Amino acid sequence: METKTRIEEALKTVMDPELGVNVFDLGLIYGIDITDSNVVVTMTMTSAACPMHNFLSQLADNAVYDALEEKFEVEVKVVFEPAWTPDLMSEAARNILD
Repeated sequence: METKTRIEEALKTVMDPELGVNVFDLGLIYGIDITDSNVVVTMTMTSAACPMHNFLSQLADNAVYDALEEKFEVEVKVVFEPAWTPDLMSEAARNILD
């Protein structure tokens, strides 16, 4: 399996505890940058005031690190620009939350 696909699948195991939907389908993942030995995941929260941002970013970091066969340095950056909107959710997430 390709590295990016493994990372995406790992992020789909990280659930937002308030919404019960994974962070990938919620559209909280803004980017996955992979180099020879580093992975940087850029993610956001549904709100800049989210009290769970440290918890969710650590869960994402652990999930990505555990999913990679090769050992990469993993960094999860939390950003708030651009702001998250429900338009970023996948159809699967919309179906769960409807």
